[in-house]
Amino acid sequence: MPHLRYGSWPSPLSAARIAEGAVGIDGPVTRGGDDTAEVWWGELRPTEGGRTALVRNGLDRLDTEFNARTRAHEYGGRAWWLGHSCAGGPAPVYFANWEDQRIYRFTTGPEADATPVPITPAPRVQHGLRFADGCETPDGEWVICVMEDHEPETVESNGGEAVNVIVAVPTDGSAAWDRHRLKVLAGGADFVAGPRVAADGGWLCWFRWDHPNMPWDGTELCAAPLFDDARLGNEMLVAGGDRTAIHGADWTHDGDLVFSTDETGWWNLARWSPGSSETRRVTSVSDAEIGAPHWQFGTQRWTELVDGRLVVVVTRQARDQLGTVGDDGAVWMLDDFDCAAIAGLAALGDDVVVVGASATAMTAVTQVNPITAETVHHRPPVDLGIDRAWFSTAEPISFSSGGQRSSHAFFYPPRGPSLSGENGELPPLVVMGHGGPTSHSNPALNLKVQYWTSRGFAVVDVNYGGSSGYGTAYRRLLNGQWGVVDVEDVIAAATHLADAGRVDRSRIAIRGGSAGGFTVLAALEGSDVFAAGTSLYGVADLAALAADTHKFESRYLDNLIGPWPESEAVYAERSPINHTDHLACPLLVMQGSEDEVVPPAQSEAIVAAVAAKGLPHAYLEFEGEQHGFRQAANIIRSFEAELWFYGRVFGFAPADEIEPLPMG
Repeated sequence: MPHLRYGSWPSPLSAARIAEGAVGIDGPVTRGGDDTAEVWWGELRPTEGGRTALVRNGLDRLDTEFNARTRAHEYGGRAWWLGHSCAGGPAPVYFANWEDQRIYRFTTGPEADATPVPITPAPRVQHGLRFADGCETPDGEWVICVMEDHEPETVESNGGEAVNVIVAVPTDGSAAWDRHRLKVLAGGADFVAGPRVAADGGWLCWFRWDHPNMPWDGTELCAAPLFDDARLGNEMLVAGGDRTAIHGADWTHDGDLVFSTDETGWWNLARWSPGSSETRRVTSVSDAEIGAPHWQFGTQRWTELVDGRLVVVVTRQARDQLGTVGDDGAVWMLDDFDCAAIAGLAALGDDVVVVGASATAMTAVTQVNPITAETVHHRPPVDLGIDRAWFSTAEPISFSSGGQRSSHAFFYPPRGPSLSGENGELPPLVVMGHGGPTSHSNPALNLKVQYWTSRGFAVVDVNYGGSSGYGTAYRRLLNGQWGVVDVEDVIAAATHLADAGRVDRSRIAIRGGSAGGFTVLAALEGSDVFAAGTSLYGVADLAALAADTHKFESRYLDNLIGPWPESEAVYAERSPINHTDHLACPLLVMQGSEDEVVPPAQSEAIVAAVAAKGLPHAYLEFEGEQHGFRQAANIIRSFEAELWFYGRVFGFAPADEIEPLPMG
C-alpha cells in the first residue's frame, strides 16, 4: 500500500468532473398516465452557464436561449409548472425566464407550439416584476402565482421594499401587452407563497407571513372560494400563527387541504375540509419531520397517489427516507428504497417519482412503487466512471458542545483504494458549516465532500444548533445566538475528532458559504483550533447586512441576533469585521460579483482588514456569479484554488496541476 502525504493523493475526482456532475435537479412534476405519462424536471447545467433547462421524459424541451429560473426571493424555486390539456388540445408549460423574469407559455404534444411566448408584461425596469410558484386553473383560463413587484413607484410607496402578492394571469397572453389584465387576488402581508387551486377549481389556498418572521418561524395558511372569473370569496385562516410554521399545503383529490405544521415540535401532516372550523391530525411522528424550511418556492414533502394514499418524505437526524401514511396515521418506511436525501416527489398513478440521492449514488429521477420498492430510472445517477472504493460514506456523530448540549455532524474519513498517509501521520481535517443557517447537511453522496476525502482529507459536515432536520426546539437554538451556538459547535466537532485521535490537531481548516462563511470568520476569531479558513460569500458585517440585503432576509437577523437598531451593540459584538485583531491564520475568500444576498462589499471589507494585518490571504471574485457559483469554469477554479491554498498552508504539494493563487 503506497504511503503518500495526506492531501497529496492523486484523485480521479477532478474539479472538472465535479462541474460536470454538479447538475442540479428540481421537480419532478408529472402529467397524464399510462402510455401518455409525462415526467418533467429541471436541470441546472453549469456547462451551459448555469442555465436551467426543462426536461420531459429525458428530452430537453426548452430552447437554449431560455433559462427557467426566477429571481423572486433571490433564492427562487418553482420557476416552472405544467398546465392541463383542455378539450384534447396541446398541453401547456409555463416558466419564468431568468433574463427578463416574465412568464412564458409553450405547448407540447400534437399540434404543439414549441416557441415560448410571454403572458406577463415587460417590466418598466429590469427585473421589476418577478413571478414564481404558480399553478393553472382547471379550465386553463388563468395561471395563479406569486408576483414580486420591484418597480420604483411600488417600492417607494411601500417604504423601500418590494411588494409580494398572489396574482391571476390570463393564459391567452393578453396581460403581456396590458398589465391591467393582471388581477391581484391576495396581499397585505410582507410575503405570500404556495398558491394552489383545488382539483375542481372551487378553492384557492396560500400561506403568508410578516417581518420579522421567516417562514419556518411562523406562517398563516389561508383559503378562499375561487370563482370562474378569478375572483376570491371571503378568505379564512385555516392554521398557523406567529409561532407555528406551515409548509407544503396542497389539495387532495377529494377536496381536502393537507399541509405540514410544527405545532407539536416536529413537522407533521394535518388535514382541513372546506367548511370545517378545525383541522385534524394526519401523522404523529415525534422523532422525525415531514416538512422543511421554506428557503425556495415549491418545496414539497408529500404527495397523493391515485388511490388516495399519501407518500411522504420523513427526515430523521438529517437523513431522508420515503414512507407511506396508513389510515391510523402511522408512517411506514420504505426501507428497500435506498435514499439519503430527497429534493422532490410527485405521484404518477400508483407510483411516486422521486428526485433523490443515496449515500453511494448521485441524484437521480426515479419512479418507485411504494409497496414493492420496484424502481425505474427516468434519469439515472451520473456515472462518473470512478470506482466506488474512492467514495467515503458518512458516519453520523454526536458530541457535547456549549452548555453540555448534544450537537450533530457527519464525519467522512479519507478514502483512497490502496492509499494511506505517511507512517504515523494523521489526516488533516476540513470542517464544513452549511449555509442558511436554518438548513442542514445530509449524508447523501456529495462530490464537494469527496473531492477532499479522495485526496486524503477527513471532513466533518456539522449540523450545528439551529439546523433543521432535528425538530423545532433544535431549529430554534440559534435564535438570538447566531455567532455563538454555531461557533461553539464547529469548534466542538473539530476538538472531538482531534481528541479521539482521528485527525491531525495542527492541520484543521474550516470552510463555509453565506451564513457558513460568517461562522468561518467568527470561529477563526474565537479560537485557535483552526490553521486556515475559507469563506465563500460570507457575512463579515452584520450591521451592513441588516442595511443592505434583499427583502426576504432583511429582518432575518431580528431573530438570529436581535431587533435592529435596538440591538446595535450585539451586532457590533458579533460582527467578524470588528474583531480582525483576533485573526491569526491564512484566509481564502471567494465571492460572486452580482450577489444581492451577501453583497461583495462584505468580502471586500474582511479582505482589506486581513491585508492590513499582513496575514497570508487570497481573494477571488467571480464575474457574473450570484449567491453561489453556477458556471463550470468558476466551480473548477474555486475547488482547485482552495486545494492549492491548503497545500500552501499545510505544507504538501497537490497532485493536481493548479494555477497558483495571487497571495497577499
